[in-house]
Amino acid sequence: MRIANVLGGFSLAEADVLRKAVGKKDKELIQQELGRFVTRAVERGHPLRVIEDIAAQIETFGRYGFNKSHAVAYSVLSYRTAWLKTRYAPEFMSALLSSEIGNSDKVVQYINEARELGLEVLPPDVNESGFKFTVVGEGRIRFGLGAIKNVGGSAIESIIAGREAGAPYRTLVDLCERIDLRLCNKRVIEALIDSGACDSLGGHRAQLVAALDHAFAEAQARQAERDSGQHPLFGGETPAPGPRAPLPDVPPWSEHDRLAREKAVLGFFISGHPLAKYRAEVELFGTRTTATLGRWSDQRVRVAAVVTVVKRQISKKSGAEYARLVLEDFHGTAEALVFPEAWAKLNEVILPDRALLLTGSYSARDRDEEQAPFIVETAQSLDELRAKGAIGVALVWSRAAPPPPDAARAVAALCAAHPGPAPVLVEWRDGASGGGTTPAGGPPGSAAVAAPPADALPPISARLRSRSLRVAVADELLTALRDVVGPDHVHLVRTT
Repeated sequence: MRIANVLGGFSLAEADVLRKAVGKKDKELIQQELGRFVTRAVERGHPLRVIEDIAAQIETFGRYGFNKSHAVAYSVLSYRTAWLKTRYAPEFMSALLSSEIGNSDKVVQYINEARELGLEVLPPDVNESGFKFTVVGEGRIRFGLGAIKNVGGSAIESIIAGREAGAPYRTLVDLCERIDLRLCNKRVIEALIDSGACDSLGGHRAQLVAALDHAFAEAQARQAERDSGQHPLFGGETPAPGPRAPLPDVPPWSEHDRLAREKAVLGFFISGHPLAKYRAEVELFGTRTTATLGRWSDQRVRVAAVVTVVKRQISKKSGAEYARLVLEDFHGTAEALVFPEAWAKLNEVILPDRALLLTGSYSARDRDEEQAPFIVETAQSLDELRAKGAIGVALVWSRAAPPPPDAARAVAALCAAHPGPAPVLVEWRDGASGGGTTPAGGPPGSAAVAAPPADALPPISARLRSRSLRVAVADELLTALRDVVGPDHVHLVRTT
């Protein structure tokens, strides 16, 4: 404001318009006001080059700038939090997660970061969770009950008080008997079951939900007896409760239903993910994740994700139907657009709950947007990639680590026993192997992982494709191959 006032002769009211434009990042208004500033400052005798340089600095500062004292404070806080994250990673990540307990996207982001740090984030548990995220052991963080929808603070206090007053909860009936059912109604307990917080009480979640009405009624009756001070008709002590009724014999939920109910109360998946079985496809074919999908590019990009929402809309200009999508992967959620021409071809492919590889681009007019809309152009089911042979099995050998004796015969026999569409390749690398590192992001114990990082291996000097062998890519085959040639010598590769 002072620059505009002194150099351009602006009144303070006029200078305030420029300040508001910069503060609100209004590009058109900034250009308009800076144009007036340059014109008036030059008219007052100031050199054009100097004034244009000052105007450019004002515009640049307006994108993201603050005074020196603010910068120093941020630097000190950044150093301190970096120190805590390095020295006390479980405690730091637990506090960070707790600070965003109501923000599903942030919680997903920080859970992924915690896992990248080697920390284990455990599902909620009525026998161990507090209101917030807590450290419960070496490198282990327990999910907070406060992140579960429909479970209020008073209900959580009752659950914690009940277990602190006695032993851990053993069964669903035991839980219901020892908590205040005026605070923890059936809706609360069902949310706890759906989230996985009652998994330690025996049985699977479908059984616990089926048993809930009976358990709740039995617990209400016992609490009513205690509250009314009732005693046996002929005196003596209150008889001990009889043996617990077995849980109903019902089939467990499918993985899809279990994860859907989990997400409904948590806002995301914690015990699994619909993309988990496609982890190799995600790593091999995706060039973006939901965390980076809003970053503008002049190149086409690909993202492997589950479509969670398809919202059909009608264009006001053309009257044609288009779609807005919500995508979800291991990193969180993001939105995408499918314009009418593409939507007419893809509306039977892009459906809710489908795992897809989406290819698209960005509009040139969104180049400077912080979150540029991703425009979908093509879509392919992730199930099709293996079925069409787009993923192959590569055996990696080098002069320093040649194949063991009889490996070729054993590999051929295993491949013949697992026929399928995937090609089998041999990669020959010059130099020593970079060591047996597992690719980041692979699930514990999973065999279906993509290639190790490029910098972990020497360059490929030759890649040969078998003419006679094609296999079905499955964990069983990959595990058997690794038993024969070593875990560092088998990985999955793109073949298209």
